[in-house]
Amino acid sequence: MKIALDVDGVIADVIQSWLNYNNSIRQKITKREISDWDFWKKFKINRYDFYAELSSCWKDWSSIPPTEENLSITTKSLSELGQVDIVTARERSTDSFVKNWLSHYNISYDNYVSVIDGPMKSDLDYDIFIDDSPLNALKIIQQKKKVILYSQPWNQYILEDQIYRVSSLSEAIKQINLI
Repeated sequence: MKIALDVDGVIADVIQSWLNYNNSIRQKITKREISDWDFWKKFKINRYDFYAELSSCWKDWSSIPPTEENLSITTKSLSELGQVDIVTARERSTDSFVKNWLSHYNISYDNYVSVIDGPMKSDLDYDIFIDDSPLNALKIIQQKKKVILYSQPWNQYILEDQIYRVSSLSEAIKQINLI
């Protein structure tokens, strides 16, 4: 079994680092207020500024918290189910920072795959995708592939029957065993 594991929003809480930065220069936003994937529109933040700031957060990778405790143990358990590849959409300039973060947290994975655009993930050859992006999830199920959606405030409106929703990687492992 081949499993594609996303980074931002699934194992790394980079949005919390971005919120810390944003809240120091603009209006205060809480994570719960981020109810849409393109939330920056709601807060009148330029899309390019948002993505540049998000990428910049990775330069200080050691300040990015994990999304949950014991990720090292959980990703090791996940890797017992099959090949686990980190599959992420990002600026290439951040790859080394992300790899440092993965190493620091002792995240188990086989390969590191970086795509330019998130929906491109659906074209890759994986049996199961674990992601937090509602756009990616919808594109993956359109391709008749399985997706486990890691619950975040920005994906709560997705209610598709073909999408398995979890709030932890441990739940994802249980779900994979049922699929």
